[in-house]
Amino acid sequence: MPSRTHSAPRVAVLADSDTRWKWGALTARRLQPDARLDGYLLRGRATPTVRQLGEVGARADSLREIRGVDFLDLMERGAHTGDRTGYDVLVLACVGGAVQAMLHGLRHAWRAQDPAGGRRPVVVTGYVGVVYEKLADGLLLRHGADVVLANSRHDADRFRAVYQGVGAPDDGVVECALPFLGGAPYEAPNTPYTVVFAAQPSVPENREGRTYLLRRAVEHARRHPDREVLVKLRSRPGEHTTHIEELPYQKLAARLPGGLPANCRLVYGNMGEVLDRTDLMVTVSSTAALESLHRGIPTAVLTDLGIREALGNHHFLGSGCLASWDELDAGHRPEPRPEWLARQGVAADGTYATAFDAARDRVAALAAADHLPPLTPYYTPRTAPGYLPGILARYGLDPQGAPLAGHVESAQEAAGLRKFARDTVREAARGAYRHGVQRVAPAIRRWGQL
Repeated sequence: MPSRTHSAPRVAVLADSDTRWKWGALTARRLQPDARLDGYLLRGRATPTVRQLGEVGARADSLREIRGVDFLDLMERGAHTGDRTGYDVLVLACVGGAVQAMLHGLRHAWRAQDPAGGRRPVVVTGYVGVVYEKLADGLLLRHGADVVLANSRHDADRFRAVYQGVGAPDDGVVECALPFLGGAPYEAPNTPYTVVFAAQPSVPENREGRTYLLRRAVEHARRHPDREVLVKLRSRPGEHTTHIEELPYQKLAARLPGGLPANCRLVYGNMGEVLDRTDLMVTVSSTAALESLHRGIPTAVLTDLGIREALGNHHFLGSGCLASWDELDAGHRPEPRPEWLARQGVAADGTYATAFDAARDRVAALAAADHLPPLTPYYTPRTAPGYLPGILARYGLDPQGAPLAGHVESAQEAAGLRKFARDTVREAARGAYRHGVQRVAPAIRRWGQL
């Protein structure tokens, strides 16, 4: 098992998208501030591009793209040898299915060496932001990690209730805070006064809703020529983020009659830098709202398309932030309720600086232990025989968490021209997949509606 004798702690982060990499890397830095951080990007449809990684800004001492089965092999070899692949902490910053697959794969790899448990990395997971959908599904897929981070007191209570409801241990749930909250507090209006509409890849999903929101942002700019309206986008066409974006705002903007006025622009970049010049944040349900509220920036959560679970804006009930474009056009500036902010982990009361203390202490205590029990996910071939095998198979694992035949790749096979050819084919396939998601699939759905 990994050696605890090295002078500096070591942390590995496995992430499957740009936003999850940001969450995972920043979480790792807060949990183990002095650790060496090695990043692993899980190969898939949302593997971030170099541009996306640069925009996120979260840095690592090393960073590489990897398949799930190869990551598990790396963790197993590190546990065998105690070499530089032996980590103290492992942060799984992935979608629920990937987390579940890695938990079973790690359990299989580590139990093969010591069925009773022993020294191994502390496994940590959690959520990137607002948890407004698939609460039970996502949580049970994350169950089995040593620590499941909850971004607020509200989330911690909900997480424990789900685990208690199925009779699963809930002692791994630890309250902390979103690691990317921060930045300078908002003080006075900028020149020009800047309104930011934080767009989301899949909220809303349909063309009508997305076109409506973009049109209203443009109309706000025309009504207020002294203001600057920025439509903050997550990705460029062809890139993917945590959610699939079938109808990019770039394409919708190109089709607007009259185009964008001079004081309305599409922008990219680090959200923190955009917030530095924001006077009014507008969104449907983006986690950017929490970042904005943390700084004290007036923040509006739109009600134009209804307050619905599918949109996620129901999460902001009681916040004081719900508003429509009509109200914003008329000059309304929402005022958040302090009690709601406190329960959501937004540091209106100044507790943010200590929000990670409990999580940091829990992880440190586990990492210092001479013995950790085997990972024990709630889902097993016995509790979910019709669900778990399919999840594991998607990541190249059998129902026991062992690699399926044909998914293991040796170092020799990965070398030279063969690796170059395989990588070229992979990139072509990824491009074809993205084309299918963004162009072909929407067209087929439209044809089906004729």
